[in-house]
This record gives sequence, structure tokens and C-alpha cells, in this order.
Amino acid sequence: MKPYAFGVDIGGTTVKIGLFTTQGELLEKWEIPTRTENSGENVLPDIARSITTHLGLKDISADQVEGIGVGVPGPVGQDFTVYKCVNLGWGVFNVKERMNELLPDIPNVAAGNDANVAALGELWMGGGKGHKSAVMFTLGTGVGGGVVMDDQIVAGTNGGAGEVGHMTVNPEETVQCSCGKYGCLEQYASANGIVRMGKVMLAQSDKPSKLREMEKFSSKDICDLAREGEEMALNIVDKCGEYLGRAMSYVSCTIDPEIYVIGGGMSRAGAIVTNSILKYYQKYAFHVSTGTGIAVAKLGNDAGMYGCVKMILSD
Repeated sequence: MKPYAFGVDIGGTTVKIGLFTTQGELLEKWEIPTRTENSGENVLPDIARSITTHLGLKDISADQVEGIGVGVPGPVGQDFTVYKCVNLGWGVFNVKERMNELLPDIPNVAAGNDANVAALGELWMGGGKGHKSAVMFTLGTGVGGGVVMDDQIVAGTNGGAGEVGHMTVNPEETVQCSCGKYGCLEQYASANGIVRMGKVMLAQSDKPSKLREMEKFSSKDICDLAREGEEMALNIVDKCGEYLGRAMSYVSCTIDPEIYVIGGGMSRAGAIVTNSILKYYQKYAFHVSTGTGIAVAKLGNDAGMYGCVKMILSD
């Protein structure tokens, strides 16, 4: 095993690059702009140049690098082909083949969907450390997810494994999700979703709430008031936890992971959210899976870089 590896997490605005030891220590991290003009043709060349520059600065030769893992905001097949990335302007092409052209002296390249590699990173060095399988629910602007079994990302035939945010949890919903369906988990458990749901619950109740006094409230406002014990805010968080717990019970009936990891901005609310999820998960889960743990993510925005390195080591 060579001593170093690079983890590259491509976002729509910036690319995060980390230099790691192959033992999992992050030595240095930096960002470069994501240049999406001309169908994103500059993104991978910019990454290659940045890596080459930092190798020179650190006096590290290419033959000391185990490989480069790349996280991509879109579906990625098992052969590292990306199937369109709208945010980057990419069509269909093989990331490994292109990186091998740009950095021929570092042939070991792997690529994966950004949510999946974040799940792998959390399993390796974050909230899921010590386990071999995990499913991550990322509660941000939307609800993303990633599935890892036996330390390997499960991408699925079409790269759609881990799209937990678009499980139907309320077939009676009349408001359309951004994906075109109705009643998706994302409509209730994302930062935007819990606010939308909170507004509906406030309209249907006459219970007092400080939320009514706010011209515009956020998911953080809801969680903060819930931590303070406000009944209405607690009811909203509890409903969010019910949808999440139910969704996790569906997942457990299919793949039965060792642990669930909750990431994204909503995870910062901590126990007020996870306790609610656990209550409903244990209610809905098949009896052999009720003991599955729920942990909060620990790596934050670095999870993707860690997961990218782990892809290389697991290859």
C-alpha cells in the first residue's frame, strides 16, 4: 500500500480536494472553483493541475500515491461512467478513463455519486465507524442518501440506489415533489420540507407557537423551539421523525444495515430529531431490525473526501 491518496468531492460551485494518508488521516485540504462553462470541460483538467501542483509543493512523487477517488453530483455506474451531471453540464463519459489521460502516472482512479461516497466516508471514519454496513440520510435542502454494504458502495443498476428522499411516505399528498411524484420523504424531512409541513400544521391547529410571530421561520427555528419544549414545535419535529422512522423501516426490510447515519443541516439538532426518528423506527421496523442504531454524522463537509479515499482502498 502506497502512503498517500487524494479525495476529490466535486460540487456545483467548488471542488474540495484532500490529501490523505492511506491510514485515513487528512493531511491537507483545499478548494478550487468548479468551472462549469463549456459543458464542464475544465473541471477534471483543473483538478489534475491542482493535484500536480500540490504534489510538487509537498515533494511527493506520483508513485507514492495509491490513487484518486472522485465524488460526482450525479449517477455513476460501477465502471465509473457518469450518466449526466446537470449541475456540471456533463453528459455521459467515463471519469476514470479521462483522469487516466490527465494523470497517467496515477492510474488507480475510482468515482462514485457524491451522496454515496459521503456515506462511505462516515462509515469509515465518522458516525458509522466500527460498522461494515450503513445507510446515510442527508437532511439538507433536499433529502439525499447513500448505501454501503460490506464496505462497498451500493450504486444500483442505474445509479439510483440510495435515493431515499424519493420514497413515497404519504400517498395522500396533493402537493408535487420536485421529482414529479407526490408524498416523497423529501417533502417532510428536508430543511425546506419541515418548514412547509410546519406551516400546514400551524394552519390546522390553534395551539400557540412563537413560529406564528415570525415573518419567515426556518428548520433551525423549529428545532430550537422544540429543544426549548414548545409543544407545537415538538409536534412538527415528531411528525418529521415519524416519516423518517417509517422510511428507515422500509430500508431495513430490504437490506437490514447495521446502522443509520443522519447528516446534513438538520442533523445539527441532535437528539431532538434522532430520538423522534428512533421512536417511530422501532414502531414500524420488522422485529429483527428494531435494534439498529441511529447515529449523527461527524465528518461534515469532509465526508465526501474521506469516502473518495476509501473507494480507492476498497477497490
